[in-house]
Amino acid sequence: MRIESGISLQPTPFTAGEPSRDAHAIKIVRLAGSLALETVHDFLSEMRFEASRMLVIEMSQVTFLDSAGVGALVALFVSRRNNDRKLALVSLSARSVAALQLSGLIELLPVYASAEAAIRELVCV
Repeated sequence: MRIESGISLQPTPFTAGEPSRDAHAIKIVRLAGSLALETVHDFLSEMRFEASRMLVIEMSQVTFLDSAGVGALVALFVSRRNNDRKLALVSLSARSVAALQLSGLIELLPVYASAEAAIRELVCV
């Protein structure tokens, strides 16, 4: 799904050894493009009401992440946590990691090297 303002959200099927009893337990979404002031409204509009128990956002194709994008990720994380749902950010580029480090939020947000690593850790929690 392409959002008008320049970020692309692509749901990615996830399969694990045994099928989940809850069809909406885990959803993986791949972001591509810029997550910045111009795109955060559309991003949050799409993601805020995602009902899956665990949302994994694959970010390897995010080309630019500014403070508004970081703020959107924090808002999504807090919203999901307050509704007893989980969020994982995976496969961040070096630039995205730098943006999170610069903001001081790298320790707050759940960042993982891969979707598999995030799922392995968060499903047990």
